[in-house]
Amino acid sequence: MVGPAAMDEMASRIDEISRAPVLLVASDFDGTISPIAPSPALARPDREAIVALNALSMMPQTHVAVVSGRALGDLAALSGLSQNVCLVGSHGSEFDPGFANRLDPVLVELRNRIRDHVLAIARRDPGLLVEEKPASVALHYRGADAAAASRAVQEALRGPGSDPRVQVKHGKCVVEFGVVSTNKGQALAAIRHRVGARATIFIGDDESDEDAFATLCGPDLSVKVGEGTTRATFRVADSSAAAHLLANIAEQREAWLKGADAAGIEEHALLSDQRTVALVTRQGRLVWFCAPRIDSPAILAELLGGPAAGYFAIAAADGTPPLGQSYVGNSFQLRTDWPGFTLTDYMDCSQGRPYQRAGRTDLIRVVEGTGRVAIDFAPRLDFGREPTRLRVVDGGLQVDGSLDPVVLRAPGVEWQLLEDGPSQRAQAEVVLEGSALVLELRYGLSTVQELVVPEGRRRGQTARFWNVWAEHLRIPSVCEDLVRRSALLLKALCYGPTGAIAAAGTTSLPEHLGGVRNWDYRYCWLRDAALAAIALARLGSTGVGTRLLDWLLGILDRDDMREWFRPVYTVTGGHVGVEAEIGELPGYRGSRPVRVGNAAAQQLQLDVFGPMMELISVLAEQGVSLSNEHWRLTDAIVAAVAQRWHEPDHGIWEIRRPRTHYVHSKVMCWMAVDRALAVAQSFSGRRPDDWVELRRQIADDVLVKGWNDSIRAFTSTYSDTALDAAALHVGLSGLLPGSDARFVSTVEAVERALRHGPTVYRYLFDDGLPGREGGFHLCTAWLIEALELIGRHAEACELLAQFVALFGPTGLAPEQYCPLTRRSLGNHPQAYTHIGLINAVLAVSRMQPS
Repeated sequence: MVGPAAMDEMASRIDEISRAPVLLVASDFDGTISPIAPSPALARPDREAIVALNALSMMPQTHVAVVSGRALGDLAALSGLSQNVCLVGSHGSEFDPGFANRLDPVLVELRNRIRDHVLAIARRDPGLLVEEKPASVALHYRGADAAAASRAVQEALRGPGSDPRVQVKHGKCVVEFGVVSTNKGQALAAIRHRVGARATIFIGDDESDEDAFATLCGPDLSVKVGEGTTRATFRVADSSAAAHLLANIAEQREAWLKGADAAGIEEHALLSDQRTVALVTRQGRLVWFCAPRIDSPAILAELLGGPAAGYFAIAAADGTPPLGQSYVGNSFQLRTDWPGFTLTDYMDCSQGRPYQRAGRTDLIRVVEGTGRVAIDFAPRLDFGREPTRLRVVDGGLQVDGSLDPVVLRAPGVEWQLLEDGPSQRAQAEVVLEGSALVLELRYGLSTVQELVVPEGRRRGQTARFWNVWAEHLRIPSVCEDLVRRSALLLKALCYGPTGAIAAAGTTSLPEHLGGVRNWDYRYCWLRDAALAAIALARLGSTGVGTRLLDWLLGILDRDDMREWFRPVYTVTGGHVGVEAEIGELPGYRGSRPVRVGNAAAQQLQLDVFGPMMELISVLAEQGVSLSNEHWRLTDAIVAAVAQRWHEPDHGIWEIRRPRTHYVHSKVMCWMAVDRALAVAQSFSGRRPDDWVELRRQIADDVLVKGWNDSIRAFTSTYSDTALDAAALHVGLSGLLPGSDARFVSTVEAVERALRHGPTVYRYLFDDGLPGREGGFHLCTAWLIEALELIGRHAEACELLAQFVALFGPTGLAPEQYCPLTRRSLGNHPQAYTHIGLINAVLAVSRMQPS
């Protein structure tokens, strides 16, 4: 497309694509960001283009690549681009400098024969030039007259070009003969998958760039530089115009990113009544609330959908920001302070409510002090998918259209209802003169009348509910406040009516910002729940663990053993629904899709038996009296392990690929039997011989098949050489002692390959999903424990200090952290993270001088 109309449309498309959650900007080199030169060696890039590409490469959620026909070494030497830019040479063949050394000798020989033939042709005319590359030979004829150039090209095509093994590419005054089948389209697609780009811009001038243009579709943008037929949608005149275009893209991308300043995930504080949770920003804005259960549809979902998905804001009327925010004591009563007044948020836990049947939640907001306060109430039913109408009643507001009653008690507040598309929101401004303003969002109750128990007494009882529980914990002196808050968080994720424990408070907060790695963690994973109960038991709280075991026994009684292998259940003990997407929500910072349900419920995860059996063993060590029911559960676990330990499974990381033999899964099967033997000894005074033999068989299998001598480490699976932080459990479980050379070598390999600053990745192999997730907090904690186990106490303490610095201002943290963008990632707050913190501190504390 050319002409003013086309330029206007291209400007509009650039404005649109600059807002892509994850953007890939890629271009050719010669003729695109560098003017065509008489000789390849004389080419110099346009400075404006280089500045723009370097600037783009430094922006979050933005990736830059240059895909050229040049050899990678030449491209790197001439481009002047930063190390953040991905350089690909030889039309997509060369992604790294070692490519030439890995080329098959047969192909090297073929390339050399091509070189000799083309050199012989070039010697006949001084205007011909030969460029040798690792996997190809190029004949440049820009300097030759038309007749000589035609003769040379035709001879080359009849010679090496006629060999079916040779790939021929035509460009501007150049013909290239390659020995590897690849093109720029394949290279661009590979980069796009690796970075998880949601939209791609490619700019090129040559015939070989058409392969890249052909891969673009949907929101992508293709731009041809110069004349000639093309698949590209738009066209600019020359490399100077291409440089201006890149500068414009960089400017608009930077402006959009500055405007997309969503609150950091770790900055959100949590409220809980052990039936559901809510998240509050540092500005006192409720942005996440599901009811009646933690895994129910949200009625406030701004976190994932912006204001249109529902929020409840309280702020200073003049826009003055809060001074600070913190929990009150060891509770989940959250205090946000402004000059003149204070907001206290909490969920009512008085009168034993957390353990009553779900269906009722009171979220209470108390404003005390003096000043003008602005209130904005915009609930949105079913994640904002249902029109939500409000009705003013005496003493508050009623939400119409909900299956369960929802009201906001707000005595004395005069509301203004505003139309907001198919829904409504209510606004009010209140002048505080020393008295308290109490707002009660009641789910499951239709009245806005004052309750029998006044708010002040309920607030006190709620504070005691949390504080009394926390007072009985045995907290180590290292990171004391953070460990206590982590324990409280695990308690907050417990579902009071059943004893199940949710893995996290949210769904679909991204593991790759702007990408598709967004999952629903509002359910009870057997593994995660058992690990949470173990961590609390080690701090002296065994009640959570005993209630969880009762919940597990209920599942065992209800389902046969084949059904019982499900790794995840709803918090009520039901089966998790089919994984689905909520297309109406754009996701946190454009990270789509937003999902509900989780397909992991259909997977086989054999490792769950290890933590479950460990929990029974730890409770016994803590003095909990084991019953026949606990013994029945122990026997069922060992029977299940004996039946299936040798099978492939999906593993702890739930990789959505065919099942395989994961080292961690086998180790956890070993641990299940090992802990069962300890329980048998304490319960009956004997150790079943067949269990002893089963433990030995699994250990032998792991030590023979899990160890890889070539990389000197235990690997992710029996069949590859990829490293996996979960393999640290070969030592952490006790299968090998900390002094074993194989375990020490594995710790060193994981630290060397998977640690990046304050965080540790789960793995770095391709798991089939686009983009790369952040470092995994639980893996960081495992490495701290492992360093302690092999005697590297100082390094463990150093990593622990870096780890705790990643927690948010109220002591909470999500699942992951990206060391490149320095952003927290994943669902929040995440049980795994706080389990890991507790265990890491306990490990370090054991080595502290008394």
